[in-house]
Amino acid sequence: MFFLREIRRHPEFPLGMRATAGVAPGIAAWGLMTGVAMVNSGMSVVEAVAMTLLVYAGSAQLAAIPLIVAGAPAWIIWATGFCVNLRFVVFSLHLRDYFMHMPRWRRLVTGFLTADLSYAVFTHHFPEPAQDRAGRLAQESYLAGNYFVTWVAWVGASLIGVAVGNMIPPTWGLGFAGVLCLVGILCSMANTRLRMVAALVAGVTAVAAYALPLKLNIVAAIGVAVLACFWLEGRMPPPMKERAA
Repeated sequence: MFFLREIRRHPEFPLGMRATAGVAPGIAAWGLMTGVAMVNSGMSVVEAVAMTLLVYAGSAQLAAIPLIVAGAPAWIIWATGFCVNLRFVVFSLHLRDYFMHMPRWRRLVTGFLTADLSYAVFTHHFPEPAQDRAGRLAQESYLAGNYFVTWVAWVGASLIGVAVGNMIPPTWGLGFAGVLCLVGILCSMANTRLRMVAALVAGVTAVAAYALPLKLNIVAAIGVAVLACFWLEGRMPPPMKERAA
């Protein structure tokens, strides 16, 4: 299609790729751990590949895998994935003004492919939405470069993890390495006081509710952290809200 060639050949596309290239190894490492985890959980290769290509949400996949293994009801698995991915509602609301001019199917594709780090890099580079066609094309091209790199890194590494999952000895500690990947991402995102409070509240709640079945302590931790931050943000003066955002 013409617009795809236009985006790919735009100068902002390679800039977006370079801006995300630095985090690609971390994304790939996380994807590799997820691919291995899916196979080791008992999922078939077809199921693991389908989950990699259709879900494309690392945190939701890692949260859903133990529930699937435990035979949890489908509504529990869906609710867990929904809660884990609630942050994308906020991302979508923020990006609405950037891409509302696009056809719906392109907005859906863009939303599906935009991951956490793509969103962070893009909004840092473009703090405000463009008002003319040239500016909008530049922003779409830059974001496309962002999510192209993240998608290739994630999907490629996940498929490798699926392929070699049964060949890697458990003594390599891949599960622990996956946790370290998540901790690294958490530390990079906890860059305001409110986000630090959210991480602390979620951690304490997850530990306190550890005895809940079906890993529901994770869902409880997310819910309590979100409610606590809404409550705190409502009591902040406007200048502090801006610094905490």
